[in-house]
Amino acid sequence: LHCRVRLSRSHDPAVARPVIAQGNLDVNGRVLRVQVAADNAHEAVALLETRLRRKLAGMARHWEARRGAMPEATPHEWRHGAEPTHRPEFYPRPEQDRKIVRHKTYEPARATPEEAAFDMDMLDYDFQLFTDSDSGQDSVIYRAGPTRYRLAQLIPDPTRTWSTALPLTVSERPAPGLTLAEAVHRLDATGLPFLFFAEPASGRGQVLYRRYDGHYGLVMPAL
Repeated sequence: LHCRVRLSRSHDPAVARPVIAQGNLDVNGRVLRVQVAADNAHEAVALLETRLRRKLAGMARHWEARRGAMPEATPHEWRHGAEPTHRPEFYPRPEQDRKIVRHKTYEPARATPEEAAFDMDMLDYDFQLFTDSDSGQDSVIYRAGPTRYRLAQLIPDPTRTWSTALPLTVSERPAPGLTLAEAVHRLDATGLPFLFFAEPASGRGQVLYRRYDGHYGLVMPAL
């Protein structure tokens, strides 16, 4: 229904792949997003087109399977190529100059881990905040571990059996209770790309993440 493509170039000579191409498609009301980095604009556009076509094909197969049609023989085909290839590099902004420049507030959709993983792949994100449809807990699925799909929850249940076709590993650690200032300090100290934590006042799960421009972004549920 709608397509937006954005090209930008970093003028920092230290950036190995200075051209970033981002494509956002509205496919019958569902958003599909891809972001790549390359040496020049022609290469960036070619990479963007290739990955968009692959994700569109994966989305179509997923929809056919949900409608009950016969999917292709290869299992979980929509997950192939979901690795974060051609990612932009993080700009090495000094800690004292970093700010939270984007706040995203929304009510995370109730979903299964597999549905959240699909949304994460179609949006080309490294994590996806959602509400687990079974437990009702704020949860985050992200790319890590031997299966490339790992789940963290506010208070994980070690006795729970996960009935999902997704090759999933589950963190046994509860989300740390941190203020936003404490979360920023921990993210800086660990050097991780993002941090899932429980905001003490509300008890809700939030995600603080590093942006490619060196600043921070915050994803939080509507209270």
